[in-house]
Amino acid sequence: MRKQKGFSLIELLIVVAIILIIAAIAIPNLLRARMAANESSAASAIRTISTAEVAYYTAYPATGYAVTLNLLGGAQPCVASAAQACLIDNVLALDGFPAGTGKNGYHYANTGTNATYEAAAWPITLNSTGTRSFCSVEDAVVRFNPGVAADPGYAGCQALQALSN
Repeated sequence: MRKQKGFSLIELLIVVAIILIIAAIAIPNLLRARMAANESSAASAIRTISTAEVAYYTAYPATGYAVTLNLLGGAQPCVASAAQACLIDNVLALDGFPAGTGKNGYHYANTGTNATYEAAAWPITLNSTGTRSFCSVEDAVVRFNPGVAADPGYAGCQALQALSN
């Protein structure tokens, strides 16, 4: 009688089945964690944009708030001016929806006038990269809107629930 070396087919199939069961449990949790991280990054970016808007308004009072995100950013080496304030990350500043690729699963936009601004972030793919949209106006309160994949607009942002810390 010969002595067998290695594993039988049944033993290998059992190990593969166990690995598949563990993966089926772990992958959805991983995706939810990634969406939560994307949302946290988006809320943080909105806070950053709000802070940059206030700094821009203070530095250039004749101009008012920045009209677009491009005005808040700037390529390195950056020399601050009203056309390139060097206040936010240039990747965020150049998102330029709809042509931009976004950052961390979210698109960003900013509109401003002499007296008001609105910064907004929304998931690139709703329920895949995020489940909530975020926005802020000149009061610098970050607000959210669950289940919406578009910019709520200035008046819509003011009516939304504030994000609690």
